[in-house]
Amino acid sequence: MKSEAFKLLAVLAHPDDESLGFGGTLAKYAAENIETYLVTATRGERGRFGAVRSTNIEETGRVREAELRAAAAVLGVKEVSILGYPDGAVDQVDPMTAIHDILSHIRRIRPDVVLTFGPDGAYGHPDHIAISQFTTAAIMCAADVRYPLNRDSETAALAPHRVAKLHCLAWRNDKWEAYQAAFRKLTSIVDGVSRQAAPWPDWAVTTEIDTASYWPIVWKAVCCHQTQMSIYERLESLGEEQQKLLWGSQQFYRLYSTVNGGRKLETDLFEGLR
Repeated sequence: MKSEAFKLLAVLAHPDDESLGFGGTLAKYAAENIETYLVTATRGERGRFGAVRSTNIEETGRVREAELRAAAAVLGVKEVSILGYPDGAVDQVDPMTAIHDILSHIRRIRPDVVLTFGPDGAYGHPDHIAISQFTTAAIMCAADVRYPLNRDSETAALAPHRVAKLHCLAWRNDKWEAYQAAFRKLTSIVDGVSRQAAPWPDWAVTTEIDTASYWPIVWKAVCCHQTQMSIYERLESLGEEQQKLLWGSQQFYRLYSTVNGGRKLETDLFEGLR
């Protein structure tokens, strides 16, 4: 058992991912005095700005970054870092650059558990898929004493670090149905082809976190993203039971663990470490 505080790191793609996809989990562990950290790839500068898509990319990015930081504060996140990658083109970032950037945060923060999107990108979103792949590679490289980290003197001195557990988002069909009822059909148009959410089978979910006590905090964090509220407007009319259905639990797939395994459903991301 560790004597020092546990640390949780989420590596995500856009402002609002931390609230909509992972908010209950971040809020829960922050409330339990787990040090929670967030690395976000983009500023969401090509997202919506109110009812329309903004043509002022710089201004949209500035405002959405501020919203992200406000939401993270509500969730109790200790530190937010933004990689500054282009929104909608994370998959075009040089892999060595992305791996180095994420690895630097891993070696600096030294998290026990890392969260990211699954290889499916939730609903096929290329940015989600890319950050999942880059994060997985960075975790492997962060533990490798032979991996060069010599692009600058500050990161060159960071010692290797082995993450104990990596989890990715893995919602069952009932969770996806709740989201799509509250929002809209979850799709991503990529190269002219529509990609739709494909829920994980029940048996593939390895980890389910009870976050029912934290849905008011999650909703408060979601509301920090005012530029996106035209998309979330249906949420404002939901009752408490519907809110709990959305935010009352969060499900993950344990991509790997150095401390536990097996078929038993985890109810704690830190199972095997405590």
